Amino acid sequence: MDVEEYVRRSLGAGEPEEAVLKKLTGHIISVKKARPAYASAFARAVIEEVKNTQGLTGDFFEFEQSGVKMGEFGVGSRGKGDFFAHREIARIIGKTSASVGVDEMDDAGAVKAGGEYIVCTVDGMHSRLSDYPYLAGFHVTRATLRDLYVMGAKPIMLFSDIHVADDGDVAKIFDYTAGVTTVGEAMNVPLVTGSTLRIGGDMVLGSRLTGCVGAVGVAQHLTARKSTAPGDVVLMTQGAGGGTIATAAIYSGFPEVVEQTINLNFLLTCEALIKSPVFPHIHAMTDVTNGGLRGDAFEMAETAQCRLVIRENDTSSLVEPHVREMLETLRIDYLGVSLDSLLIVAPEQVSGEICRTIRATGVECHEVGYAEAGKPESVLVVDGKEQDFAPRFRESAYTPVKKVVDMDVRDFEEMKKDVKRASEAAIQKKQRVLARLMRERNTPA
Repeated sequence: MDVEEYVRRSLGAGEPEEAVLKKLTGHIISVKKARPAYASAFARAVIEEVKNTQGLTGDFFEFEQSGVKMGEFGVGSRGKGDFFAHREIARIIGKTSASVGVDEMDDAGAVKAGGEYIVCTVDGMHSRLSDYPYLAGFHVTRATLRDLYVMGAKPIMLFSDIHVADDGDVAKIFDYTAGVTTVGEAMNVPLVTGSTLRIGGDMVLGSRLTGCVGAVGVAQHLTARKSTAPGDVVLMTQGAGGGTIATAAIYSGFPEVVEQTINLNFLLTCEALIKSPVFPHIHAMTDVTNGGLRGDAFEMAETAQCRLVIRENDTSSLVEPHVREMLETLRIDYLGVSLDSLLIVAPEQVSGEICRTIRATGVECHEVGYAEAGKPESVLVVDGKEQDFAPRFRESAYTPVKKVVDMDVRDFEEMKKDVKRASEAAIQKKQRVLARLMRERNTPA
């Protein structure tokens, strides 16, 4: 519970200050098991701080609100709303000198330095793994290393950021870090730095954990999505999922499936490819994560400006059997969730060698589609017939709560207009402040 937001909303709705004080004191006693005198003093201090912030105006205290909430727009839910929001973020950042920038929608960026590419990425832990810190740390670390590998980079270091709410047990930090370093040590990539904070400082009650892990690597040959070319074939490896599948298993009554997600298959496969003679012939790689194969195929087609055709009959066997059985039982569309599979785009003449290299690591791999010239879109072929393969509003609903959330969707086109307006306001603010800073920088003291 965010007590600052609670007070701000309550006072904004016209509730009397004493009534807000009484209710907030009760919440604090309930959540923190605090003494009434402490809870009352804490609540009164929060109210005082909120009142001190009322009426602040100007660029540094206000922002153009869209009127669209993160959840209702699907931000973080790896669907159409999330992709739109990320393209607006890229617009705010603008064109940079990066060799691979955010506008290309890869999961990692690259700059050239000293004759090599320096590749960097960061991944947030799965929000529903807050009560399972080791799993959270393990899966987010494997995910961030995946993002480096699919850019053709060899990871050289990890960094971590972890936030635990005020009432969370300190041991969550340790268990999370153990999960991070399990993957790091197994792949010989050191964790070198990080940050540890409380979520919202004193203002958030509860024990929620969140955080991220980032990685830096080096590469000679980049395999960014934009390198996909008409005539290429698309290869896919078998996957058992990561944080998303673990979450689906835990919250849907299939905890035994979590075991299938604890592996290094993806990372070891990429290691083998990077070391192999066939690697320079690979055009692009990506991991099946962002809204599943639906989301990744769409983003690859958009970025490379070509048509991507995926054959459903060839993809179904590449889901780990235990995971596939769970998804079928729960009626979760496997094409719309993160599978931790590797997608490889390369000329057809080297596909056989790529598959042999991957199979030598013990992981199955085969062709699942191809790229061709045409309208930038992704299509799915089922029993010889093409179907629309565009991402849905959100990724497949993979927990009971997500199934309920999926029932409440506002008009997407209307929300897009409001989100666009807010992003444009952010760009204008950036330009105003940047212009002021540049003037001051160029004015002699």
